[in-house]
Amino acid sequence: MASIAVEGVREPTRKEIRLVIAASTLGTVFEWYDFFIYGTLAAIIGRTFFPTGNPTIELILSLLGFAIGFGFRPLGAILFGYLGDRLGRKYTFLVTITMMGLATAAIGFVPSAASIGLGAPVILLALRILQGLALGGEYGGAAIYVAEHAPNGKRGFFTSFIQASVSGGFALSLAVVLGTQAVVGPENWEAWGWRIPFIVSLLLLGISLWMRLKLSESPVFQAMKAAGQVSSNPLKESFTHPGNMKRILVALFGLAAGVTVIWYTALFQVLYFVQNAMKVDDRTAQIIVGIGAMSGLFWFILFGWLSDRIGRKKPIIIGYVLTLLLLFPLFKLIGGAANPQMAQASRAAPVVVAGRDCAYDPFAKAQADECGKLLDHLSRKGVHYSTVDASIVGVSIGGVAVADTSPAGLDAALNAAGYSFDKVRPSHGNMALMVLGILVLSALSGLTFGPMAACMAEFFPARIRYSSMSIPYHIGTGYFGGFLPVISQYIVARTGDPYSGLWYTFSVTLVALVVAIFWLPETTRLNLDTAGRDD
Repeated sequence: MASIAVEGVREPTRKEIRLVIAASTLGTVFEWYDFFIYGTLAAIIGRTFFPTGNPTIELILSLLGFAIGFGFRPLGAILFGYLGDRLGRKYTFLVTITMMGLATAAIGFVPSAASIGLGAPVILLALRILQGLALGGEYGGAAIYVAEHAPNGKRGFFTSFIQASVSGGFALSLAVVLGTQAVVGPENWEAWGWRIPFIVSLLLLGISLWMRLKLSESPVFQAMKAAGQVSSNPLKESFTHPGNMKRILVALFGLAAGVTVIWYTALFQVLYFVQNAMKVDDRTAQIIVGIGAMSGLFWFILFGWLSDRIGRKKPIIIGYVLTLLLLFPLFKLIGGAANPQMAQASRAAPVVVAGRDCAYDPFAKAQADECGKLLDHLSRKGVHYSTVDASIVGVSIGGVAVADTSPAGLDAALNAAGYSFDKVRPSHGNMALMVLGILVLSALSGLTFGPMAACMAEFFPARIRYSSMSIPYHIGTGYFGGFLPVISQYIVARTGDPYSGLWYTFSVTLVALVVAIFWLPETTRLNLDTAGRDD
């Protein structure tokens, strides 16, 4: 823990530290549950609030709403970072969790677009903005609060529980969704049951407030306040303190952006890939990804603990390198196990669409030409295709030209070539392979995400730590990570390649690797009260 010694400010006891970790971790689980429940239910939210008749477009519009919540996280980081550095860590994240819980519950009561028209998506997006603002202040507050209670040599281990709680929130969202589906049944689930997981956040909010109200303020903040060292303008100082602008940029591009895209790819991207591209039954996909997410929680704690011994920088860089090497092979493993028939059909009978400047616009109400209409139909079906430039529009499957390219004729030709559009349920052996693939992806996320909270807390000066840490983290997660689902799904829709969206993750990770190698310092041995003073 920080070494500031001020009369009247005592060291927390072991019992108090355990309460700090438990309350902060559980509250963060619940807050991320609130945020992720939208992403978990993206498909049904698309049908309810953005009805277009095209499942691909409904999903993209729904994910755009998901991204908008992330887009407002940096603003929340600025607002609550300022309050956290001025007024204290504890009361700031009490406000954020209350805002998050109420906004999430309200989504469960918003009428559908069929009932109130355009007002439905407008209200939904307004609530997503409130969620984004709240989450912008939550993560930094919880991570810093735990870090400032942790003794030197255990900071990575203690804060790793906060890191694991992010995945815990995702796993909890899946568990509540699956439990609700089992209780209300398929018909009621589609009609109104999907709203229950949002309303459940009121219960989780009550538990979080009860636990967090028992906590005292961070000893580092108490010491700064007693010594009269609290920043008068932490936002301004974050950008003017010597060397801090460089720290913010390194934290943004070398940590937050890379770590976040790996995490979202390991969980959300896998879920959308399995459900939509691989046509796995939604419930089965959620169970498989949920098992993989829960099984992978220990990675975050393991690598957080390990970072106390070998340093923060080394596991992060190793995680980036392994992600670049294993990303595509792991998704190919998961895809092949999820739907072997589709994978075999794509290899044995590839679909090629010919036409002059053939292109597909997923957001267009109607495609500009015949070739675009063919691509639109294939995209709706989730069929992997490639395009070639030709003067005559046509489709070939496995090298054989399709005579009838009407929707019905094309579907018949695809069925004859082994393509199936029905939802599938993989065999138990293939499910095990999928979980294994997700577990390895979780390990890559654990390598990078596990040590990150401690690394970022150690990176910045105590008097402006809340603001300085929250701003790059939430810009990185809000834009690089939050827009990952919609960008990757858009790339898939445009290219017809279910794996093409992974290039976004690959590119951001590559940039993060370069920044981390050359500019990320080792922070493990720093005291939190002296961090950021030497440049």
